[in-house]
Amino acid sequence: MAKTVLLYCPEAVLHDTGDYHPESPLRLEAIRRALQERHIEAPCLRPEPAAPEDLLRNHTQTHLDEIRAACLDGAEYPDPDTVMVPASWEAALLSAGAGITAARGILNGQFENAFVMMRPPGHHAEADRAMGFCLFNNIAITAHWLRETGAAARVAIVDFDVHHGNGTQHAFYDDDTVLFVSLHEYPLFPGTGYPYETGKNNTNLNFQMAPGSSPMQWINTIQGAVVPQLESFAPDFLLISAGFDAHRLDPLGNQLLESRHFGEITRLIKHIAGGRTISFLEGGYHLGALGESVAEHVQALME
Repeated sequence: MAKTVLLYCPEAVLHDTGDYHPESPLRLEAIRRALQERHIEAPCLRPEPAAPEDLLRNHTQTHLDEIRAACLDGAEYPDPDTVMVPASWEAALLSAGAGITAARGILNGQFENAFVMMRPPGHHAEADRAMGFCLFNNIAITAHWLRETGAAARVAIVDFDVHHGNGTQHAFYDDDTVLFVSLHEYPLFPGTGYPYETGKNNTNLNFQMAPGSSPMQWINTIQGAVVPQLESFAPDFLLISAGFDAHRLDPLGNQLLESRHFGEITRLIKHIAGGRTISFLEGGYHLGALGESVAEHVQALME
């Protein structure tokens, strides 16, 4: 049995955002190249697309209709930063379904953990709104599936993307069976994620990192504050919104992490839920830093 699998398919590259968009198909090419150069060889599994009922656990029917129209019919969408082309529809369905495919594999004993190497990303997508390069909230869709199918009584989500996962917070703010923990830079897009936003029974936790926060500030916050909360919550699954834009080279953040620190962060949390972990690619926009950071993250998952 493989310990770690990668969820990937070529359709994720066909979501073409244009030559100058930071959330580019080149991101996946950079990740694949870095894994190959580091000789990190994890089996690759093709995801199944999300079914309408999977999407509707987190999104409105109107949202689905609007995204489909924007992708397939060329309808104008009000967020110009969140680019959609015809191939984006299939890519978005596959990206949204990848976490469920991974969860089924873990539950069936095929592997222990997984990294969803798909795009478009998801954690900014609200129930009724695409934003921040995200069409559907992939990680929230997976958490809903785990809860509503009875596969997990409690789910923990850790989001270390440099931008706050507003869509994920809103999905579970009043649901104390899902613990959402976010470490993110503030002030920064999308301008949400305050410490006083604690959700139902304190199951929504935000840690704001000031611009220029050191790697040790990140590590100490995770080790001293996040891990105890995760262990106390005792989830059945750990889901990770793995953004790599807190890297010091990233053009969209102002943090100081190096690639190796993403491996350290992964090692601090991967024991939660008995190692039943699904990690989802979110941000990370310096191609070299992204590839190296994902390689560190996947290597840590495989250990």
